[in-house]
Amino acid sequence: MRNVAILLSTATLLAISSTAHTADFTINTGGESGAYHSQFCPMLGKRLTEAGFTSTCETSAGTTENMQRTSDHPAQLGYGQLDVLALKAKEFGGAASFQRLRMDDVRECIFAVTKDKDIASYGDVAVNADQLRFVLPPAQSGSTATFDYLREIDPYGVGRARDVIHAANTDEAIRIALNSERSVALFVQFPDPDNARFKLVRENGGHIVPVIDRTILNQRVDGLPVYFAQETQVENANWLTSGTKVVTACTPLVVFTGQTSAVTDAAQREVHQRMTEAVARLRGDDLMPEASIFAKVIKRTRELTATGAEKFVAISEQARDKAAPLFEKAREAARKAVQGGHTPPEGAPEAAPPEGAPEAAPPDGGQR
Repeated sequence: MRNVAILLSTATLLAISSTAHTADFTINTGGESGAYHSQFCPMLGKRLTEAGFTSTCETSAGTTENMQRTSDHPAQLGYGQLDVLALKAKEFGGAASFQRLRMDDVRECIFAVTKDKDIASYGDVAVNADQLRFVLPPAQSGSTATFDYLREIDPYGVGRARDVIHAANTDEAIRIALNSERSVALFVQFPDPDNARFKLVRENGGHIVPVIDRTILNQRVDGLPVYFAQETQVENANWLTSGTKVVTACTPLVVFTGQTSAVTDAAQREVHQRMTEAVARLRGDDLMPEASIFAKVIKRTRELTATGAEKFVAISEQARDKAAPLFEKAREAARKAVQGGHTPPEGAPEAAPPEGAPEAAPPDGGQR
């Protein structure tokens, strides 16, 4: 009888464990010390617990790896940047492969820093891209994915960048750029004026370049803006100086998961559906880290109206306009090189096809 009781007890525990497992959700975040993992995920986990679910926060290399994990296991969740999701979704079957459960509760902003006084706007960065060294955080970082996105949408601007290197981390990228001539560091982070990186920029004689351009602000995914022009504070006021503010492009932080229909287990699919509904119903402040800087950051950050953003866009366009004759010469050189059967010089913009010419087929024969 004792053996029977032990077997029954074990079977009961296994059943309970199995039931609990179907309600568990892995939330993929980022680096262990990053905000996704250390601050945002615990709050989401707390809300899931209150809704009757269990979850665990799992570190990762960032948005792209979170998308890969969620693509492999649709019941999992992930944190990520909207611009990276827009860029990388095609690698995982398209944007429809993911559900965006939360978006725009808070945004991350793009910052470019340099010590070159001639680089004052994104337009300056764009027209000089083939002459600049770009120093980025690690290759798998969200910052690098953002830079890749900018290169894709701006082929005649930063798309012409030839000298791109990666540092071990964001702080090192800033130091390398500010200790080099004709170098720009680009990174994405929450616009917190207390962040030591902004102090690092000042101490190393650098300045922040606004990453604002019409091409950037025109980007859409499912009809929604990928970037917003925001006035962000990068230095607190003190008794001698007022706080320093920078206008730059910011992208929403997204909580995403796979499509419920892609969850193969029927019981887990039902739990996943209830979870997605519960997360979507939450208020924005329900997911804000407790006693954190982010509530203060939101108060210090102001989204610009279209009119307010226009003057910053105009500054960028003025830099591009000055370089327009040079670009036209480069296009003409590339066009003649192609017509003559020669490879265009490195860094030259790709020649446009003759007017009326059919679009070239993709290398995979048309399958996308």
